[in-house]
Amino acid sequence: MTSPHPPAGHPPIPPRKIGVLLTNLGTPDAPDAKSVKRYLGEFLSDRRVVEIPAIAWQPILRGIILNTRPKKSAHAYGLVWGEDGSPLAAITRRQSQALQGAFGQHVLVDYAMRYGNPPIADRLIAMKDAGCERILIAPLYPQYCAATTATANDRAFAALAGLRWQPAIRTLPPYHDDPAYIGALKDQVESQLAALDFTPDAIVASFHGMPKRTLELGDPYHCHCQKTARLLGEALAPVLGGREVTIAFQSRFGPAKWLGPATDETLAALPGRGVRKVAVIAPGFSADCLETLEELAIRGRESFVAAGGTDFAYLPCLNDGAPGMAMLRTLIRRELLGWIDQDM
Repeated sequence: MTSPHPPAGHPPIPPRKIGVLLTNLGTPDAPDAKSVKRYLGEFLSDRRVVEIPAIAWQPILRGIILNTRPKKSAHAYGLVWGEDGSPLAAITRRQSQALQGAFGQHVLVDYAMRYGNPPIADRLIAMKDAGCERILIAPLYPQYCAATTATANDRAFAALAGLRWQPAIRTLPPYHDDPAYIGALKDQVESQLAALDFTPDAIVASFHGMPKRTLELGDPYHCHCQKTARLLGEALAPVLGGREVTIAFQSRFGPAKWLGPATDETLAALPGRGVRKVAVIAPGFSADCLETLEELAIRGRESFVAAGGTDFAYLPCLNDGAPGMAMLRTLIRRELLGWIDQDM
């Protein structure tokens, strides 16, 4: 029979634990040009994000983009920055805190960012040092995309490559059509619509855009977004009363052809078609961020009103609210089966 205690003089052994590492895109450390330049340099150098040969792309990035875009982006970040910092980082931190203890006292929950701080590698190694011999990496992207889900996992696997003793690893699958996700969106959107002081003529579901060639190369992202919008529209049918959920894609960048229709063009065209009251949702984002709070809630409103719209509402993401946290507990508990039901 093996002794449960190490021999005398053995280095301390932390109790065996399980780790859950929530991962999201990332954010600058501050809403200033220097911080944004550092962040964009890392983000736009990722070969999963910009699939142009480095020899052609890096001169453009270093010579033009990083010398012109940071100041403009820093201003945009300043419009949404809160007392607790970047909305994306603050919300993801609250999500991880709300999950502490949800799966048992031996399960640690932490968060990390693919770009910026805290880095995925640092938090993964910290979990290993804390005694986590099994770790679930949970990219908080409902729809799978190589430029989001895959690159977050890439960074985690690269960190593991430097470890002599690797923990066992699982990754959270995309959950674009999971009943728990669709149900959480339905509950959230229903309550948000009921709280409005107007009845929208249309609901626009805005997803982050991707170059069209990603679809042609086999990335399932576009299909995942379409299915999410369809399932959500079906779930909301009783309250929509015949109105459809219109899908659109935001955040175009560069001259390449992107998935469409574009969100900004869609919002600007709606008043001309008699749609003067609109509600916008962003079901592809697990937490509000620059793309939702500035691009949609501020600039989207401006373009819609300028085109003749009268009423505009941006409905926040699931964030760390009750429906979203219940969904995360369901999804993560499912992925931990076979681990959390063992005697650690």
